[in-house]
Amino acid sequence: MRRPRPGPPGTRAPLALLVPALLAVAFLLLPLLGILVRTEWGDLGAHLTSPEVVEALRLSLVVSSWALGLSLVLGVPLAWLLARVPFRGKALVRALVMLPMVLPPTVGGVALLLAFGRRGLLGPWLERTFGITLPFHTSGAVVAATFVAMPFLVISLEGALRGLRPSYEETAASLGASPVRVFRTVTLPMVAPGLIAGAALTWARALGEFGATITFAGNLPGATQTLPLQVYLLLQDRPEAATSLSLLLLAVAMAVLIALRGRWTGGGGAEAGGGGADGVGGDRGAGGTRASSRAVRGAAMADPGVDPDSGVDPDPGPALDSGPGLTRASGVAPVPPLTARLDARVTGFTELTLAAAPGTTIAVVGPNGAGKTTLLRALLGLTPRAHAELRLAETDVTALPPHRRGVAWVPQDGALFPHLSALGNTAYGLRAHGVSRAEARREAQAWLDRLGVGALAHRRPAQLSGGQAQRVALARALAARPRLLLLDEPLAALDQTTRARVRHTLRTHLDGYGGVCLIVTHDPVEAVSLADRVLVLAAGRAVQDAPPAEVTRHPRSPWVARMLGRNAWPGTAAPGGPDRPGGLDLAGGGSLVVADPLPAGTEALAIIAPEAVSVHRERPGGSPRNVWPGTVREITASGSRLRVLITSPRVPDLVAEITPQAAVELGLADGVAVWTSVKATEVVVVPL
Repeated sequence: MRRPRPGPPGTRAPLALLVPALLAVAFLLLPLLGILVRTEWGDLGAHLTSPEVVEALRLSLVVSSWALGLSLVLGVPLAWLLARVPFRGKALVRALVMLPMVLPPTVGGVALLLAFGRRGLLGPWLERTFGITLPFHTSGAVVAATFVAMPFLVISLEGALRGLRPSYEETAASLGASPVRVFRTVTLPMVAPGLIAGAALTWARALGEFGATITFAGNLPGATQTLPLQVYLLLQDRPEAATSLSLLLLAVAMAVLIALRGRWTGGGGAEAGGGGADGVGGDRGAGGTRASSRAVRGAAMADPGVDPDSGVDPDPGPALDSGPGLTRASGVAPVPPLTARLDARVTGFTELTLAAAPGTTIAVVGPNGAGKTTLLRALLGLTPRAHAELRLAETDVTALPPHRRGVAWVPQDGALFPHLSALGNTAYGLRAHGVSRAEARREAQAWLDRLGVGALAHRRPAQLSGGQAQRVALARALAARPRLLLLDEPLAALDQTTRARVRHTLRTHLDGYGGVCLIVTHDPVEAVSLADRVLVLAAGRAVQDAPPAEVTRHPRSPWVARMLGRNAWPGTAAPGGPDRPGGLDLAGGGSLVVADPLPAGTEALAIIAPEAVSVHRERPGGSPRNVWPGTVREITASGSRLRVLITSPRVPDLVAEITPQAAVELGLADGVAVWTSVKATEVVVVPL
């Protein structure tokens, strides 16, 4: 007999934990079983349909519905404020929101009485000015229920908002949407699950409110006597009827919790969005910020053109014409080109002055933390770390909010709105600028056609491959007619095949773009192939701003030189003498002989191409002026050649590029001792 295979580690609970856990479940379950066992099922219908119960039920529904409405009107803005706006005293406000959840309900009722009663802080003023008397009135029951129930909505929605990446709202603002429009068409649809969960809990809590209601509003039949108060009265004279009403309230509470499936904290807000709130090309129904793998695979099976795992775009769309913004397949006429000059002065963490003529594309490169994204966000007006004095087409937009600057942003992940289709996403900026729905749809479809994804107009972002999604994000930004286009590593998430295709598409459309475009990238191919200028940043400062060919030949940053695959050694020019040729004293130790030395004391960067480094097993003789011993530390493939990392006690690490045949002949492997040599004429020295 085969013994059962043991389960994975950790699946069996220790007995010391299991027993208390089961006791806790029993402790929670037994009272509920008591209601079920003691209910007189034969008289249940009569108990629930008696006139006083029907009236209490009607009143409970009225009170809980009004409490839910007030909670939505007051609680939704409060949740957004807590989640999105930094301000002093936020912890105190959050504590005030949660206080009714831990406060004894009767104490809450006393507090309401002292605030809104006839002798309370506001009660006399309300009665004198508006003729409103809250105690012993249905409106008082509504206020009491709202006081104890609204925290459930605020906490649930705040959690959903915190789980929603701000890039969606920031992108919507960059497309021209006002803050209210962003909140209505992007934020609320995307946090709909958290909002629905909070609303359901708020309604259920208001329906079951007892302590604050009886203390503040009293127990008046037809006015404030809700179902919980009716249960309290029946328990004294007709306990069997009280049990039946308790069963009804229990069933309602359980139904709400089961429907929520544990999402009451708002965890679903970042996972799914609501329907297409903007109504432009958005499919009705629920969408998602990140669809589950099951949903994506289901879309892939429904349409073989989607491969959610590979990221490769199997349907590149019609071939692009060489002219700006026109496809052969669609015959769509190009949009009249826009012209806008850029003049900006950025201060703060990133400090630089930037000017560009219409139609200029600038690649922004630099190491992590150099200030690239800060620069883009400063131009958008979205960061306190830096401030941009910005002029576009002779218009000073410095004081304008992001949605009125005419600056469109495509973040690294694209930030496509998951509750809208590709067509709805692309039309979003047009609708935000007041274009009619029909015209926005026509122009959005034209842009999707130009970028080769017109056939995917009605798909949601979760049904698009990486390449398709990036093209939709680009179409959305261009359709908004921006004067300044900002692309933050738009191709970083794509595989090599898709990246090459999208890079070609992007280059084609940037050729016909009349505004100014800034592209943040770490890829030298993108910088060289897409940009007219390369702006190199380091520690928030501009190190170099020149055409790609100049940056490639004479990089002024060690990081850029290494990005281009070169060896880059900073140092100080040293004078020559009878026993020593002119060269460079390296910052990492050692010296380097160069053919064209700089004036002594000049800070400089020595650039050595990997293919200019010779590798030997014995010390070489002959003409090389720079010869060092070293040890092979790493060998990697680079196309048809090998890149060999060599460390040396005399100079910084050095990368050589050789053929696989040469590596075999030299017997190279990790740890092998070698000699390296570089001719002085192969060293390019760039003053810093």
